[in-house]
Amino acid sequence: MSTFTVSRSHLGTHIWKGAVAGLAGGIVFGILMAVAGMLPTVAMLVGSQSAVVGVLVHLVISVAIGAGFGVIAGAFADRLWPVLGAGLVYGLVWWVLGPLLLMPAILGMPVLQIGPPAIMSLIGHLLYGLVTAAALYSLVRRTA
Repeated sequence: MSTFTVSRSHLGTHIWKGAVAGLAGGIVFGILMAVAGMLPTVAMLVGSQSAVVGVLVHLVISVAIGAGFGVIAGAFADRLWPVLGAGLVYGLVWWVLGPLLLMPAILGMPVLQIGPPAIMSLIGHLLYGLVTAAALYSLVRRTA
């Protein structure tokens, strides 16, 4: 029974550290999105076109996706290069899932459209993955 408690405790730690790391990645990516004018499109996910609403939606998504990264990478987040590599892969996966598949499907747009906005989004998602991984690494090392 104590093994389950320890595992659940570790899982909770990985989730909250990943969520905080995801917020850091989301802030950096959000700046890029603001400069590129992408935030009103994100706001459309909740029926708005406000850039402020877009920031809030983006940050909520960033925290949730960061929590998932914490679960996946938490066990090796104390090793810089593996966690940074995992962050890049995670950013790439979410680029395909988010702006190429889920978001356009939800908004009634064509999926898998690759053009200049998608390339800018790819850069942002890779940056999100790197910053989230670096923040997770920092949180894990700081509390170890």
